[in-house]
Amino acid sequence: MHHCATDQDGNAYASGCPTRQALDRIADKWTVLILGLLEGGPMRFNQLRREIEGISQKMLSQTLKSLERDGLVSRKVFATVPVTVEYAITPLGATLAETLVPLRVWAETHIAQVLESRAAYDRDESDAPARLDVA
Repeated sequence: MHHCATDQDGNAYASGCPTRQALDRIADKWTVLILGLLEGGPMRFNQLRREIEGISQKMLSQTLKSLERDGLVSRKVFATVPVTVEYAITPLGATLAETLVPLRVWAETHIAQVLESRAAYDRDESDAPARLDVA
């Protein structure tokens, strides 16, 4: 039986453990990409949007708010005309970003093998009769 001590440590295998919420945030591709960019220094919203191809304005905004709420990113407003908002990685966010770099590098390094495996699987599946997965 899996237990979760919510005061200090967690157990991600326990269904009610808040650790799972952290894993949802960490496993999000936008989180990985945003924290990776902010490791290089603070950035404005539109800079982030230009650098991360394919992210919508809404998704970037939602992800930044969630990262700020989780204490991984800070938001600083400058009284300029128009107002300038800058996002920076926090010390806590930097500890997470350090662990995410190897995941991004793994994905970049091994994507060709993953694509080959997918193609082989899809070929095999299209040639094989329907199968039943039984646990």
